[in-house]
Amino acid sequence: MAWEVFDMEKQFAFYRAYHSNSINVLIHAIIAWPIFFSYMVLAAFTPALGVLPFPPGTLPFQEYMVLNLAFVVAVVNALVYIMLDKKAGTLAAVLCLLFWVSSNALAQTLGFSLAWKVVLVSELILLTPGVIGHEVFEERTPAVLDNLIEIFIMEQFFVLVEVLQNVFGYEPYPGFQKAVRARVQANIKEWPLKSQKKSA
Repeated sequence: MAWEVFDMEKQFAFYRAYHSNSINVLIHAIIAWPIFFSYMVLAAFTPALGVLPFPPGTLPFQEYMVLNLAFVVAVVNALVYIMLDKKAGTLAAVLCLLFWVSSNALAQTLGFSLAWKVVLVSELILLTPGVIGHEVFEERTPAVLDNLIEIFIMEQFFVLVEVLQNVFGYEPYPGFQKAVRARVQANIKEWPLKSQKKSA
């Protein structure tokens, strides 16, 4: 069901099932947000959908607050994150809005003819260790083949939640980590059964 997308426990357990190896977890902690930012840079080259209802110069960096596709991506992601978890989601929402402004700034500075080349090289540099993390250390194909929503929306948020957990012991609610661990183990146990059904 559509509302299952906002089931924080279920979605995070799905993510953790694919990111249980400590090296792979570290790799994704490094690359997830930069990959998201590179997509935002490309989205910053789309036409403006409107203008801010303020005179020019009213806000700092207002020239980079373009209401383009990058803005739409930032707002949609921000809303999803807040609906998943208000505290961590608010922090992630702030990062999304900062990425929107900074991606427009970088896009305007580089121009499309250079920006797409920078993004392409960045993606190759960032995605390569991500694939290695899954295939070599996790020994499992990346979840993009099972859940497109996770790879394009959820991953950077769950990386942030993991960092908050590991550094500050953060939990969206008491017992969250214990419940997620149980779901992760259940998900991992289901994989051989799913593989058998696909091969049958």
